[in-house]
Amino acid sequence: MRLFLCGDVMTGRGIDQILPHPGDPILFESYVSSALGYVELAERASGAIPRSVPLGYIWGDTLEALDSRSPDLRIINLETSITADGVPEAKGINYRMHPENIGCLTSAKIDCCVLANNHVADWGLSAMSQTVRHIARAGMASAGAGDDGEAAARPAILHGPFGRRVLVFALGCASAGIPQHWAAAGRRPGVNFLPDLGHLSLERLAREIATWREPGDVVILSIHWGPNWGYDIPEAHRRFARALIDEAGVDLVHGHSAHHPLGLEVYRKKLILYGCGDFINDYEGMRGHEALKPELALGYFVDFDECGDLRERFEMVPFRRRMFRLKRASSQDAAWLAEVLDRESLSCRIALSQGDVLTGINAGE
Repeated sequence: MRLFLCGDVMTGRGIDQILPHPGDPILFESYVSSALGYVELAERASGAIPRSVPLGYIWGDTLEALDSRSPDLRIINLETSITADGVPEAKGINYRMHPENIGCLTSAKIDCCVLANNHVADWGLSAMSQTVRHIARAGMASAGAGDDGEAAARPAILHGPFGRRVLVFALGCASAGIPQHWAAAGRRPGVNFLPDLGHLSLERLAREIATWREPGDVVILSIHWGPNWGYDIPEAHRRFARALIDEAGVDLVHGHSAHHPLGLEVYRKKLILYGCGDFINDYEGMRGHEALKPELALGYFVDFDECGDLRERFEMVPFRRRMFRLKRASSQDAAWLAEVLDRESLSCRIALSQGDVLTGINAGE
């Protein structure tokens, strides 16, 4: 079975404004009052961006990469509220996409949207609930947010080849900027909030996973954690990710929050993606972290064997965002990414392969 995973897909704000049904562009940021300001910033950096673009425009070369590799399932972290209204949270940055633009997700045949992140309720918990419903009506699954605590904790159940199930559990942490009052509890709507990385939290997760898991299932734990910038991975994250595999039976840890890809790890034949990086955003033209090359993105293609273990090799296809669209990265950029990830990763080697694709080689035990 082959999965496609990526990090943050942020289709609100400037991205929403170039899609066929742009919502109200009003923003409440200290330095810009309209989402159109982000479009103008990107245009100053890269040239004129068309308006009312086809719904698949933002994925660009990703669509060919997906078609050629034929993943059985496609999983993203959707960092956007899908609503035409809502009350903005007083948090400085507020993402929303008009519901009539949801075809930008289905155009890439996305199967599951992870929602336990720090932007899904940017326009209030009611708008978050709308987001869950819009995703379901569009034929996609979601995980990590819901109308009550039970719904927010419930995994997305995806169906792979040969009747095999993939369970996607999603969690969000305060370290990634998720407000405490967004935590779902009892009958309160919200996100599946992880208060800490301690042993009691791990035991609770292990019980929840055991409740849902059936023989032959593949379990993915998607987690929004950590700061936006820098390659340092907290030791607490490493311990928790490994414990998820050892004690909760997780087959793949799908981490995100950092705006650029982080190092990864192969642990006991299981893959830990500590931070997949942004995949789609409207940050083009913004300055301040050029050394980290945040304009580069990775799409992860991961193969599992019949036991749910990682196969010997997996692929990461590099892209560059330009004019709010993903284009294949240059050979130079692909080589830079391979060098950085090889340096930052554990128990696996990252090499540049034919076609400027990054190959992860399982060296873990």
